This record gives sequence, C-alpha cells and structure tokens, in this order.
Amino acid sequence: MGFQAATCLPPLTGGSACTPSQERIPAVNKPTSPAQLAVSRGLSIDDLVEQRRVHSAIYTDPEIFELEIERIFNRTWMYIGHESEVPRTGDFRLRKIGRQPVIMVRGKDGAVNVMMNRCLHRGAVVAEVESGNTKFFRCWYHGWTYDTSGKLVQVTADAGYEPGFCEKKGGLARPARVEDYRGFVFASLSDDVLPLREHLGQAADLMNYLIDFSPTGKITVNAGVNKTVYRGNWKLVGMDGYHVNYVHASVVEGWADDENSGIAAMHKNDPFSDEALTRTRDLGRGHVLLDFREHRMASIDKYVDFLRSIPGGPTYIDAMFAAYGEEQAKRNLSLAGDPHLGVFPNLQVLGNQIRIMNPVGPDETEVLMFPVLLDGVPDEINALRMRQHESFYGPSSSGSPDDAEIFERAQMGMNATVNPWIDMSRGLNREIVDVDGTRVGRISDETTQRGQMREWKRLMSMA
Repeated sequence: MGFQAATCLPPLTGGSACTPSQERIPAVNKPTSPAQLAVSRGLSIDDLVEQRRVHSAIYTDPEIFELEIERIFNRTWMYIGHESEVPRTGDFRLRKIGRQPVIMVRGKDGAVNVMMNRCLHRGAVVAEVESGNTKFFRCWYHGWTYDTSGKLVQVTADAGYEPGFCEKKGGLARPARVEDYRGFVFASLSDDVLPLREHLGQAADLMNYLIDFSPTGKITVNAGVNKTVYRGNWKLVGMDGYHVNYVHASVVEGWADDENSGIAAMHKNDPFSDEALTRTRDLGRGHVLLDFREHRMASIDKYVDFLRSIPGGPTYIDAMFAAYGEEQAKRNLSLAGDPHLGVFPNLQVLGNQIRIMNPVGPDETEVLMFPVLLDGVPDEINALRMRQHESFYGPSSSGSPDDAEIFERAQMGMNATVNPWIDMSRGLNREIVDVDGTRVGRISDETTQRGQMREWKRLMSMA
C-alpha cells in the first residue's frame, strides 16, 4: 500500500477517506523567545552535542525535555502502530504522539484512521481502554458521541444547541499527516515533513527484511504487548552493540551451550565481537542499524538448516522457496532474523519484535514491545517466535529487565554534575563513509549513538 499526504489511510477495499469537515490540528507554534532557544545550565543546544561527547543535561534537564516534545515529537513522523492490530471494523488501539493521546481505529469504510483522543466539548478522552472493538466513541463527561471516522454524531440534551450543531462541529481533530509503509502506520502533527518513504530512506529497505520473512510478505502484530516503564530518559533506548557481552553476559554464555538452537544459529561466531563482520550504521535522519547482514551471509545455510530440524520448519521453507525462489528465500531467511533497526525517534524494529518508546518525563520512559508473527507459516513457527520473544523481552525474561536496570543506573549517574559530559567517541578514529552515504563502524562503535545525536541536535536547533 502506498499513501500520499493524507489524514487517514485509504480504505482497503472501496469507501472514502476522511470527511472534509473534520478538524485538523493547527501548525505547531514555533518558539521565538530567547529563553526557548534551549539554554540549560548556561549551555545552548549547539553546545550540548559535540562530535565526541554530549552533555548529560540532554538526559536530565526538564526544560530540554519540554523542548524535545515540541521540536521532535510534535514535528516529525511518529510510528503509531501496525494495520494488523486493527483488522476488523471498529477495532481500535490507543497510542501517543509524544504525550498527546491518539486513537488508531479501523473505520466502516475499511480505512485505518488516526485521530486525537480528545472530545470537542471539554477536552476529555473519548476512549479510555487500551484496545477493543466499538461502533462509537462516547465521552463519559457529557455523552458526546463520535463514530469510528471521528465524526460527531450525537450530543446529549441537544435542545441546548442550534440546529445542525453536530454537522458544523465536524469531528475529532486529526494529525496533519498520516501515511503508511507496508502496514506500518505513521503520523505527524506537523504538515512540514517529508513524504514518509523519503523520511524513512534506507530504513524502509531494512524494514522489508522483517516483512519478507513471511512467504506472503505480511506480518501480524496482534499477539499482545509487553510493557515496561523505567526511570530513565527515552534516548537511552538506542541501538548499542557494545553492551551485549556485558549487560547480557549470562545470555551470551547460554548461546554457546546449545549450538544447534535457533538463537545460536542466528548468533554464530559471536557477532558482537569487533573481529566479526557485523557493523554499526548511521543511515541518516537519526535512523540507525546494528548491521548483521555480512555476518549472516557468511553462514547463509546455518539458519535454514536449523529451520529444517524443527516442527513446521520444512513446510515454512517450502513456502518461502515457492514465494521467492531458493536463493532469495535463503537470503530472506538469513537476513530477516534480527534487523536491530532504530527509526528515529520512537520506533525500533527487531527480528521478532516491534518496539515503541513513549517519553513520559526527562527521567521516565514507557516501552511497548510487540511480538511479530508471520503470515502464511505453520503455527509451530509462530509459537517458536512467541517463546523467543518471551524468553528475552518478557517481564521475567533474561534480557529486557537487564536493559531497564542499566538505563536506570545510567540516569542516576547522570545526575552527578561534577563531570557532566558523556563520552561517545568509540570508533570515531575508524569510522568510514560507505558508498551509499551511510557512516559505518565496528559493532561496538558508537556510530549509532552519534547518528541519533546529530539528528537530535538538528531538530532541536530548529526554532
């Protein structure tokens, strides 16, 4: 599906797009006050991010955080959800753009609508449960009711209003732009953004790896969500290849215990060693990658051989070969295993997970982790994917809790201001620019962190 500048997704089959009468969110006011030009402890935004280091104020300062909400989250493309989360008419999910509540809902015309979760009357939310199925959204404050396209269809005690009040009022406000890339739904509160595909750049090609892990080229994101809230800044959830052998040391040791396991098949020959073929990449616009492609291609048959040995595996391989041809199918199976892609500022795409980061405060972040299932594969394959997700990202898992713990320790340490600078220089002496324009470093290099900080600085400097 390809989408142009629109305020809702076009219907899957027939129907029409958003009604013209519905309100749009006005352009975000741009700050003009010198105090809003990002002064923290006497440092301007330009001073906070250097080539080799960043100031810890960007993780701790409340004023900086408020500017992030306005200049980053309120002005650029934000990932909202996947269309498979709302497969039926009336299915909805509650999400956020920064701190602003939105509803993603499948309308009667088949369109996936994104609209603000805010009643036109007194501003209360019109949907309060995180997901469900409905014909209408009803504000419990005074009973104003909206249909799944956001249109105001009823006000209570309507004698107190002029005739035709609902029609004149229109409907729930909408983000300025909503587009999708192969089912990944994005929205922007600002109309002053690039078309989504251009904004994603090479990140879109890398998202294809995960999508084409399915023989039908479709994924489903409707198996639930793991949530965690940690006491740390949202930017700590980055793409970091350096920490794996230390923060997740016990997990890495476990990979070696069974070299025939699926995890071992994907992580053959320690991909987190600087001697490996794995790399870190800055793709531009803040999008970054832990790049396992050359490492995986060096043992392209390993994961395919593993799949042949598990229930449902031979059927899955046959379906992939039929869909893509043998050589391309092998590439898809090898390369899609673990993309580790960060799409700035709030999306991460991993091998069996889509992750959303919601900023709550300078020292609080909510992370939503959605297991990704594949369309057109035997049930046993998706069951294995679920178990892998639970084992590393679940509430009692071996991986994600370690990350939250270290993020909180980092946040605690950054409150010390005697030496407020954070070093991000690892690999700068050996970083190169590839033929495709991306910056490339070894797997432990901080190329990804520097890439995200460059985009952070660019957006934060735009008054």
